[in-house]
Amino acid sequence: MNCSQAVEYIHSLQVFGMNPGLERIEGLCSMLGDPQDSLEFVHVAGTNGKGSTSTMLAGILTAAGYRTGLYTSPYVIDFRERIQVDGKMISEKDLADVISRVKPMAEEMNRQGLQPTEFEVITAAAFLYFKNCGCDRVVLEVGLGGRFDATNIIKNPLASVITSISLDHTAVLGDTVEKIAFEKCGIIKDSGIAVSYPEQPEGAMEVIKKTAEDHGKKLIVPDLTKLEIISEGIRGTDVRYRDLQFTVPFIGRHMVMNAVTAAETALNMGIDKSFIPAGISGSVMPARMELVSEYPAVLIDGGHNEGCAEALKNTLQKFYKGKKILAVIGMMKDKDTDKYLSQTAPLFSRIITTRPDNPRSEQAEELKNTALKYCGNCTAEDDPRKAVDMACSETSDYDLLVICGSFYLAGDVRKYIIEKFR
Repeated sequence: MNCSQAVEYIHSLQVFGMNPGLERIEGLCSMLGDPQDSLEFVHVAGTNGKGSTSTMLAGILTAAGYRTGLYTSPYVIDFRERIQVDGKMISEKDLADVISRVKPMAEEMNRQGLQPTEFEVITAAAFLYFKNCGCDRVVLEVGLGGRFDATNIIKNPLASVITSISLDHTAVLGDTVEKIAFEKCGIIKDSGIAVSYPEQPEGAMEVIKKTAEDHGKKLIVPDLTKLEIISEGIRGTDVRYRDLQFTVPFIGRHMVMNAVTAAETALNMGIDKSFIPAGISGSVMPARMELVSEYPAVLIDGGHNEGCAEALKNTLQKFYKGKKILAVIGMMKDKDTDKYLSQTAPLFSRIITTRPDNPRSEQAEELKNTALKYCGNCTAEDDPRKAVDMACSETSDYDLLVICGSFYLAGDVRKYIIEKFR
């Protein structure tokens, strides 16, 4: 099996969908010798900010000299982004090798009537790879929820981190922030520390605090009275937190909150504070309010839910208030497109809707009809590259081009745009 065949096999498991529960991942990992039991984890759950918080935490641990695994989702450009050691993606050969080990076990489980899902196969493969690499620490991002997520097979995390909670996946996790917080808090165990993002909705924070108390620990929350914004711009923010000074290399106030959550986690894990600035400042993530071109100004953001929409809105109002903004938007049909567009679309002078290359994506015409409620100048173009070409031909009339609404759309066009304006 080569890398392409490995990824093709993984994607073939999408037909089994999402199926919360731990019995399949437990069976699969058991057949592999329970590689997760020999690893030490920092477990990260939440609605928004999991990926950036996890990436900054992994950066800090690597800077501190730990051989550090990072498991995240989704990927934007290359599937191998999901499994990294010390900031480097798993090699094509190693991915093929580890999937070759996992596939026969998954097939055997299927014969027993317990077909592992796509996410469970990837998670088991990541555990095996991190063990083979001799990782000292693994930063493990939850896929969906927490309580019944495949990653929650781990037993004794060093830290359980809850990032920003908002409404998403309500059909699976519940229709209030309290219900969603309960599911996310399923990762909090008796071992290790519990840390929360500092600006949670009140109901969510109550659930997080109570869960921590039920496990005999006080919840650690960043102290925002110790936070000072030194300067901020479209490329990031210089901050002082406690007696540390560092650059958050991502746009927006919410990213500063993610950074201090990562810093507070590291400090309470006993990491020397001297490693925190380099770990955070050196973090890289594609399509998280990423400015991929300055002339013309092009911003890509893969966030797709109400919380992400609010963060994008706040950023645009801060740095491009009163400016003419052109947007290319593509979304999944299982997302609350109206809520997302109600926050973002009024900021745009013109919108081109498109359809990401994914069977779950919303039709461009349907998305346009929703967007027209908030922006009177909308055009639909199903092909993402044609939509980008259309937008790029108009950039001279606008101050900023924003491509947003889905990581799948970002994956479809990010490389294309970068090459176009190189």
